[in-house]
Amino acid sequence: MFDVSMTRRSFATAVGAGAMAALVGCGGAKEHGTGALPDGPVKAVMITSTGGIADQPFNELAWKAMQQLESDNGWDVGYIAEPPVQESEERSNYTPNIMKAIDQGATFIWGIGYALEDDINAIAEEHPEVTFALIDATNDRNLENLTGVMFHAEQCSFVVGYIAARVSESGKVGFLGGMTSTMIQAFEYGFYAGVVYANSELGKSVTYEGKYAESFSDFNKGSSLAQQMIKDGCDVLYQAAGGTGLGLLKACSDADVWCIGVDQDQAAMYPDYTTIITSALKRVDTAMIYVSNGLADATILGGDNLTLGAIDDAIGIASTHDRLDKIDDKIYPAALELIEKIKEGEIIVPDNKKDFEEYVKTV
Repeated sequence: MFDVSMTRRSFATAVGAGAMAALVGCGGAKEHGTGALPDGPVKAVMITSTGGIADQPFNELAWKAMQQLESDNGWDVGYIAEPPVQESEERSNYTPNIMKAIDQGATFIWGIGYALEDDINAIAEEHPEVTFALIDATNDRNLENLTGVMFHAEQCSFVVGYIAARVSESGKVGFLGGMTSTMIQAFEYGFYAGVVYANSELGKSVTYEGKYAESFSDFNKGSSLAQQMIKDGCDVLYQAAGGTGLGLLKACSDADVWCIGVDQDQAAMYPDYTTIITSALKRVDTAMIYVSNGLADATILGGDNLTLGAIDDAIGIASTHDRLDKIDDKIYPAALELIEKIKEGEIIVPDNKKDFEEYVKTV
């Protein structure tokens, strides 16, 4: 269930046709100031962090959700994209973009990415008339007009870590993160924990190597770091690095080394990258549609931090697994069983170094 106190509602059902019918403007007055969207036309604007609108897949997936809300709800939607920054640059002030959205008449603003957390929190406090929501970031000031949305990314990463260890023949797998952060470290430690689990289950001794690019938009650096890990003996690589991660996928395809995508089904997105065996899915679009509709029909009142995971069908693995099946057709069903164990609480996946170290003691 969600990690907040709220009326229980099936996540899968909430994003289905029934939930989509609960559009803004339906009958019944809502208490203004609770954080839910007020009745009336909605102008929704998405603010990206670095990587731009087509970072493939993170901001792109978020924009897909916005377009779906426009189609289903009749909302006026748009985006303000932050251009990619160079490796040597640091981008920390998103206030101008957020204020531009407000000046344009936005009634609902989505901030996409943890880098917007401080700016959104500060501006939401100053503009209670606007409803805000954040992906991969939190409402840290207890504001009624702001909803934070996080994911148990460690859970899907655990499952692909298990897959990586089962596939590996060299006995070494690798992870590439974008910017070092608590959020990306959840991907890393979840992945590493899945490797440990597979080692215990199968009597293997697969080792792990992790690197950070400190960028989500440096394709060449992603490629270079992937090549380094391949030279170090890694024969399965997993990335959570946005546009930087695309460099890893390309390098693996060129070197005929297995790799694992993230957020969307990247094997389907990039058929020319022939060594992607699966992808860890963080269903950003599903979550945004669910939260947006909840704020519209006042089943979500705002002011909370939601954390969505396997039990909410907010994470998973890609259903396209033809390449994986050619390696071993028993791996994908075993991975799905792991997701069920996570849902049932049989496996608690660590998302940080301390919890990972404790987890290792129990396996």
